[in-house]
Amino acid sequence: MPSWPESCGVVVGVANKRSLAWAIARAAHAAGARLVLTYQNERLRENVEDLAATLDPAPLLLPCDVSLDADIAALFARVGAEWPDGLDFLVHGAAFAPREAISEPFLKTSREAWRVALDVSAYSLVALANGAAPLMAARGGGSMLTLTYLGSERVFPNYNVMGVAKAALEASVRYLASDLGPQNIRVNAISAGPVKTLAAAGVSGFSSILRVYQERAPLRRNIETAEVAEAALFLLGPAGRGVTAEVLHVDCGYHAMGM
Repeated sequence: MPSWPESCGVVVGVANKRSLAWAIARAAHAAGARLVLTYQNERLRENVEDLAATLDPAPLLLPCDVSLDADIAALFARVGAEWPDGLDFLVHGAAFAPREAISEPFLKTSREAWRVALDVSAYSLVALANGAAPLMAARGGGSMLTLTYLGSERVFPNYNVMGVAKAALEASVRYLASDLGPQNIRVNAISAGPVKTLAAAGVSGFSSILRVYQERAPLRRNIETAEVAEAALFLLGPAGRGVTAEVLHVDCGYHAMGM
């Protein structure tokens, strides 16, 4: 386990104890990082508060609806006040698409569902990067990490517009890495295998996806959230200082298989 006694980071997208963002936050905290966790709205605030209370010292909790520029500006203004020396890392775990856009065929995706999915799941990384970059530059550099899925590259049943949003997210990683690299700010993504998260609950037939991965992945099993968290620490921390613009698959090798 790396040791980050002087590092500080913002984690966006914790929904409940099964969230990959929460697994990453918990691992970063165990490594000694100071954290800010955000919650989208009052409905999710209690979940995030309960999780934060299990950590000592408890992270700072701040509201942030990533579809609102004012919320993002307020978030980083508070982070800058809390940590005037700057910010080391950002974890972007926000993703959303209207339920009908997941349950209906992709052909039936409405203009509004497309807008919402691409805004929350992809553009939000760009917006957060704009807020975080000056704080990372003040620190001499930093690392940004987002979470994606193989549905960006291949068609998965009932993933639909989220696959398109994740493809846009991965392209955004590359362009942001190019823009921010001169400031020693790295931008990467982890493409995790399927995990029973809150977001996954909205994908019909998700249990069959888990079964196929277990049968066909080279390691013949599904991933554990701790494996994603440990890969995240590598990309966020000094061990990954030469890695940027990368999409790292943590999926027991499933992405390499043709059948």
